[in-house]
Amino acid sequence: MRSALDPANGPAVRDQVLGARILIVDDQAPNVRLLQRLLQASGYREIRTTTDPRSVLALYGELRPDLLLLDLHMPYKNGYTILQELADHLAAERYLPVLVLTADSMTEARQKALAMGAKDFLAKPFDIVEVVLRIRNLLETRFRYLHLEQQTRDLERQVRARTRELEEARHEILDRLALAADYRDDNTGEHTRRVGQISGLLARAVGLGRSQVELIRRAAPLHDVGKIGIPDAVLTKPAPLTPDEFALVQTHTTIGARILSGSRVALLRMAQEIALGHHERWDGTGYPGGLAGEAIPLSARIVALADAFDAMTHVRPYKSAVSVPEAMRYVERAAGTHFDPALGKALLALARDGAALTGEE
Repeated sequence: MRSALDPANGPAVRDQVLGARILIVDDQAPNVRLLQRLLQASGYREIRTTTDPRSVLALYGELRPDLLLLDLHMPYKNGYTILQELADHLAAERYLPVLVLTADSMTEARQKALAMGAKDFLAKPFDIVEVVLRIRNLLETRFRYLHLEQQTRDLERQVRARTRELEEARHEILDRLALAADYRDDNTGEHTRRVGQISGLLARAVGLGRSQVELIRRAAPLHDVGKIGIPDAVLTKPAPLTPDEFALVQTHTTIGARILSGSRVALLRMAQEIALGHHERWDGTGYPGGLAGEAIPLSARIVALADAFDAMTHVRPYKSAVSVPEAMRYVERAAGTHFDPALGKALLALARDGAALTGEE
């Protein structure tokens, strides 16, 4: 698809240029009339003029011109003063051409005008052909520049949209991976969602920032992804596990960490941290590393409590559920041994405040 400014679209380019808004500023009325007649004869339709430089700012704000024809030597305000007054507008407009009208052939005058934002010069007296050509060239350059800017903005929007799509796809894949592991011992598939929800509530309750709260909420459902590597006969066994079977179940932490390892993505790095550490205990009696206290990553401590609370209050293949008050009593007793005491207090406070900790609003 060709743009309006593609050379093959000559009529479209011409229409855009001829529809440009042009402001002529010159204190000499004959010069203004000459320029206006030349432009009208060339097909330009949107032309405003003034012989009073004091009115330029108001006219500029009203017209928002695509091209400014500006005399340098005028009473009240010269062209340099107007360029200075329009400096912020010229910078914001992204290539708004100013064509200086001057009989001054001094190099210093031209250099000063260029330094202040002028793009080209017209020498007085005017050459009729040169006037029309310079104006057309400046306007074509402006519209091509604006077109490229619009293309850039469109591409940036497309990149942002594609990035969002990829991010959403990645989150969905991770959610489904967590769900696949969850279905191994929870045929509702809701455990991972609830653990993510509770973990997010806990993270916010202990003062973590919004981005960290969201990261933990997203990463927490992957805590048991390593259960993919545990045989069903062991994972869903309704009877007590033998020591060897329990040791096998414990390996789901290291299996999960291996599955999630090696990523540069913050979400997966945190998920690896959680998968490895969510069965560590505050007093050092957990697994797989026997870590204690703050040596256990905070994310893993949060998920350890969220996971245990949800497991207690919902039926699993190997256990029945307990009531929320009973689970809270256990959390209160185990704060400082099984769980981070500060997190235990935070969960109790959330329960007292009526937070949705069981997946039911």
